[in-house]
This record gives sequence, structure tokens and C-alpha cells, in this order.
Amino acid sequence: MQQTSLITAFKEVQEQPDVYRAAPTVTADEILAQARKILVTRHAPGQTLNSPCETREYLMHALAGLEHEVFAAIFLDNRHRILAFEILFQGTLNSTAVYPREVVKRALAHNAAAIIYAHNHPSGVAEPSRADELLTQRLKEALGLVDVRTIDHVVVGAGETVSFAERGLI
Repeated sequence: MQQTSLITAFKEVQEQPDVYRAAPTVTADEILAQARKILVTRHAPGQTLNSPCETREYLMHALAGLEHEVFAAIFLDNRHRILAFEILFQGTLNSTAVYPREVVKRALAHNAAAIIYAHNHPSGVAEPSRADELLTQRLKEALGLVDVRTIDHVVVGAGETVSFAERGLI
């Protein structure tokens, strides 16, 4: 059910309190899906990410609950305003192949000055692996060659996130 139809159905029930009718049936999953969409669109292009906490919250809603691993990027301008959010690579249950060349191409296409990487761990454990750390360094070096700053890399698990910047890994 779409957000507008949920709101319309709710308003109809509110506007006619003397009419007895069954409330529309909405599942918890539908409500959660709509809430995620609203929270993700809150940070549309042009909005600023002001803190690692705000970034983690945004990414938690964008990537949590996926059944397969994905690697995404938030492309930013000089003032850390969002230019775009893209899922760049999609993998399997426990891995995703990430190609630095493709990340650089997308950053240049968006004319990004900075970037935040993100990926999820479908296992639910947000602890980054050594491979995650090495990939972050490779991406940072590759993007540094074209003057795109790496701001953070956030790993999203089930109800938790880990920020490389907050851990001093960037």
C-alpha cells in the first residue's frame, strides 16, 4: 500500500467519525517499509549530513534488512551536501565485489568533492573485517588521485552500525 493511500484511508475514517467501518488492513512490514522511505527521502540531494550519527541513522534505514550484501556511496559536494546516494554493487549473502575504478567513475560523474562509503552485513554483525579495512584504504587512495576526499565508511548490521571515521580507521 502506498503512503498516500494509507494517509487517505486514515483521513476518511477521521473525517467521518459517525460512520462505522473496518479500518484498512495494513501490515507491520508495510508500515516499516513506508517509514524507511520517508526517513531515506529526508536526506534528498541538497541536504547536508552534519554528523557521523546522522549519517549512520540515514544508512541504517537505507541498507538494514537487505538479504544480500550491497556496497553504496553517498556523493557529497564541498559543504557535505548530498549530491546522490547510490547502491553501486550488489553481492551475495556474505560478500560483494567492489571495483575502485567504477567508484571513481561515479564520483566524477556526480562531480563529487567527498564521498562516504557504506555496506551492509546481512549476518547482522556490523563489525568490519580486515578486508573491509583494506578496501577502504584502496578506495581512499584511488579517489585521492582525483581529489575526492573520503569522509567515512559505515558498516550496517542489524540494529547497529560502525563508522570507520569514529574508530580512527580513515
